[in-house]
Formats: sequence, C-alpha cells, structure tokens
Amino acid sequence: MNAPILTVGMKITHPHHGEGIVEKVSAGSADIRFGNVLRTIDPRLAEISVPEPTVKVGDVEVPLKQFVEGVIESVVDRLGVERPGADVSGLGQRWQNGKVVLHPADPTLQTKEVPMEVFFHKIVGMRNQLRVLEQKINAHDKLSDGEKLEMQQYITRCYGSMTTFNILFKEKEDQF
Repeated sequence: MNAPILTVGMKITHPHHGEGIVEKVSAGSADIRFGNVLRTIDPRLAEISVPEPTVKVGDVEVPLKQFVEGVIESVVDRLGVERPGADVSGLGQRWQNGKVVLHPADPTLQTKEVPMEVFFHKIVGMRNQLRVLEQKINAHDKLSDGEKLEMQQYITRCYGSMTTFNILFKEKEDQF
C-alpha cells in the first residue's frame, strides 16, 4: 500500500483514531491531532486515507472533482467548442455514413470523396469558431460600438452563407 503524501493542515482518516488534522510532517512520521490528542504516526505503516477534497459552494459542499468538471463543461459549452471525438448525433439520420463527392470539371483530375461525418464536423467547427469570434468581438474593450456592429454584420452574413448546410442538421435549433 502506498502511503499518502501528507502536508500540514491536511485532513486525514485513520481506521482506529478517526478523523485528524496533520500538524507536522518529518522524514518517517507525522504529528496528527485527533480531537484533543496529538499522535505521532508513521504514515507508511498506518492505514491513513485522505478523504476526497470538497469545495463549499454557498451552503452546499461538493466534491472538488465534480465542481471542476462542471465548471469546465460549462465553459466549453459557452464557448461553443466541439469536443474531440464527439458523437455526430446532430447529423440527420439520412446523412449518416454518407459521403460528399466533388467532381472537377476536368475529367482527367481525380474525384474527391469526404465522409459525411467529417464534412459535418468541419461545418460544425466553423459554426463554433464563428460563435467564439462573435463573443470575442462583443467582449472586446477597444472596439467602438460601431466597429463591433460592423464586424457583427460580417459574421451574420457568414451565417447566412452557411444556411445551405442546414439540411444536414438533425435538430432545427442547431442550424445556422
């Protein structure tokens, strides 16, 4: 069994003494206060466990890992960033496993085929990057309102140009 790395102020749990707080750490021992009793324990021999860290949010205590994952997921969603390896569930059923085929005018040139899922991910990626650009423009502190409006109009026109691809989306609210 690996001994936990102890630091001063850390809360621990001991199988016989209960919960304690580390007060001092030295080479082969640790002084841990269990209630009013200070005990010197060898962390390598004792079955000390470190409880999962928590964070207090308002009146509720939440596991730190759950809190951090929630914050990250919220930020990723707000930025419109597509997760790597995300399922292409937004692609309409009739397009699943399809392909985009590009035929050049010159018959001596090779035809290009792209799996529909790859093409769809690129379209969604462009949409997400436009959303991020839009947020950055709106939050920019050195652009005037007029400049923001002008750039916003370019983005709106880009969205308009991409409405052709709305037929690929499964859900109407995901469209341009």
